[in-house]
Amino acid sequence: LLGQILDQWFESEPLKATLATDAVIGAMTSPHTPGSGYVLLHHVMGELEGRRGAWGYVAGGMGALSQAIANAATARGAHIFAEKTVCHVLLGRDGRAQGVALQDGTEVRSKLVLSNASPQITFLELIPQKQLPKDFVQRIRQVDTRSPVTKINVAVDRLPSFLAAPNAHDGQPLPHHQCSIHLNCENTHLLHQAFTEATHGHPSNRPMIELCIPSALDPGLAPQGCHVVSLFTQYTPSVLADGQSWDEQARNAYADRVFDCIEDYAPGFKASVIGRDILTPPDLERIFGLPGGNIFHGGMSLDQLYFARPAPSYSGYRSPIPGLYLCGSGAHPGGGVMGAAGRNAAQVALKDFR
Repeated sequence: LLGQILDQWFESEPLKATLATDAVIGAMTSPHTPGSGYVLLHHVMGELEGRRGAWGYVAGGMGALSQAIANAATARGAHIFAEKTVCHVLLGRDGRAQGVALQDGTEVRSKLVLSNASPQITFLELIPQKQLPKDFVQRIRQVDTRSPVTKINVAVDRLPSFLAAPNAHDGQPLPHHQCSIHLNCENTHLLHQAFTEATHGHPSNRPMIELCIPSALDPGLAPQGCHVVSLFTQYTPSVLADGQSWDEQARNAYADRVFDCIEDYAPGFKASVIGRDILTPPDLERIFGLPGGNIFHGGMSLDQLYFARPAPSYSGYRSPIPGLYLCGSGAHPGGGVMGAAGRNAAQVALKDFR
């Protein structure tokens, strides 16, 4: 239990609750849910430039990371086809993966296929079900993909000024603007309350908000004096109570609630907003192929980790289809921007290829 771990080390409730956010981030769990301590561990493992547990912003935005990987691949002779939807994996008579078929009818033949899509898309949509073991298919269908996350991207014409640390007169970013700012985290009970509301199908009344201002460190992301604010908010259920849908009205009502909360901490925030982009769990699924909107391709609970990710006997990146490998967040060790699943899958595929 995360609460017990934090109680052992800390006395301050705001500090405990702020640390607790990393144990529930992207997860439909409360700080009181058994096993939540692992998600916190997952978020502090690894290092950045020799500093253990450190995080960093990607210069140029997160897309710059994908671009750097793409550039490294093309420099070594890879061909990248963006915006080309794969409709199924090609299988030979022996059941081996032989490439992929695209939606426009093109067939791309290969000896190996690595899928960075979720296990659900890879095995339930791109492979004929009769080619897979029944128990494997059942396991993939049963993976818990519930997600509490609504992401809101905001453009503002000035830097938020917080009551707790007002802005300098010149409007330049202060140290706290360059960090992750956590709101509605005064105590762990608030987080638990927000979680409980979502389990009943209602977006949280006082959502947990993680606010970042990447342009405070990377001015090229916004025009001079303006900023981009990234809001990672919880808890919003994928399926709302009483059969309601996440229509425009529901989306905006939730975003208004989030903005009202920020306004309490930083008066003037709402007046500074030029534009906003609201991505609820169904939006994250539709646009990015995240099952249930889950940023990790599936819950990071102990029953879905290590040897059980994505399914028992298939945690080694190989799949029931020879020549088809899983290399995304749905594979071991799970989500997060660390590339471990991809690197490990590549090593296994290379070994088999040789």
